[in-house]
Amino acid sequence: MANRAVQEIIEQQVLTVAKAVEDKLDEEIAALDRVDDDDLEVLRERRLQQMKKMAEKRSRWISLGHGEYTEIPSEKDFFSAVKASDRVVCHFYRENWPCKVVDKHLSILAKQHIETRFMKINAEKSPFLAEKLKIVVLPTLALIKNAKVDDYVVGFDELGGKDDFSTEELEERLARAQVIFFEGESSLKSGAKSRSVRQSSKADSSGSE
Repeated sequence: MANRAVQEIIEQQVLTVAKAVEDKLDEEIAALDRVDDDDLEVLRERRLQQMKKMAEKRSRWISLGHGEYTEIPSEKDFFSAVKASDRVVCHFYRENWPCKVVDKHLSILAKQHIETRFMKINAEKSPFLAEKLKIVVLPTLALIKNAKVDDYVVGFDELGGKDDFSTEELEERLARAQVIFFEGESSLKSGAKSRSVRQSSKADSSGSE
């Protein structure tokens, strides 16, 4: 009889301890759940703010002509454009085949990289600007950051020396100059055809002026 009473006391103590441990665990789990919810809310709010800022940036970029490859009609417009945008790729061109090759690629990249302004200007109709920037070979891309020319891509020498280079190759060259945002892989769809412009039978030399 005494043994049974002792056994019941022990079992009761075990249950009491187990209940206390269970309650403690429940409290800790609830605390963790509250922390996770708070963290998720903070992350969610931070993400919403980032998305809002990016939307504002995109709206501003579009208002400045980003997202499209456009022609700048005058030297005055060139200076206005480079002051308005942090990153600009400007194609100095003339009416020849090599410049048309560059046009094709830049039209694609302008849509892929809305963070950068892509534009072109006729070098022959902009003698002051061409002389100031020492533009001799056409096509030449002036890579402009914070209203200053930071780098040039002259002719096709850095793109394999031929006019059948891909858009991805030009994209990677612009990324090295940090005039576009780039995460290590082409922004162009990996399953898409190689976007290259094949040489015309009537092509001018890639280094023609």
